[in-house]
Amino acid sequence: MSKWPIPCLLFTIIIAFSCTTRQREGAAFSKEDFVTESYLAYQDSMIQSWNMMISDDNEKLASLHSLVQELQKAEQAEEQPELEKFEERLGQLRRIRYTQKSMANMDVIEEYDFASTALVREILSAAELSTEFPENPRLQLLVDQIRMAEERVENYRADYDDLVGHYNSFLDQHRTELQLSRDSIQKKPGFQLVSIN
Repeated sequence: MSKWPIPCLLFTIIIAFSCTTRQREGAAFSKEDFVTESYLAYQDSMIQSWNMMISDDNEKLASLHSLVQELQKAEQAEEQPELEKFEERLGQLRRIRYTQKSMANMDVIEEYDFASTALVREILSAAELSTEFPENPRLQLLVDQIRMAEERVENYRADYDDLVGHYNSFLDQHRTELQLSRDSIQKKPGFQLVSIN
């Protein structure tokens, strides 16, 4: 996934919306109106990017859960306690996942990433070492889905950070022109953005 489609799409939406609004209102569409519309378009784009990323992560967690269930059906009784611990850790992973607000503290992201990476590695290893794995297409498919989801994480985060970077720069340039409550206008943290001041 390239970093360019989302900003280009955002620019297209902003221009199309401003042209439509200008046609409706005639020449009354001011610079402040355009800045406000741009701000709202940035907000929508960041929400869309965030939702795509979290949806993909949810699908990965669901695939991990399905993989553990498949292993529980296939494995002997002595393996069951370890597989049950995987289920508990998957539940914990959902609870500790960062949010758009909590990620301002980089420790939250690091904790989630560490826990997620360790759990994915352990579950995939258990699946691939299973005696069922070579003959079970379902196990193989789930392992492939999880690996592909792991590879997409950085792309989703880079796209989100790209939008956040543009949004934060936009606020630096146009904060005084925004026709919104100043208290509601705040910069956003990103995955790689060290400071949002």
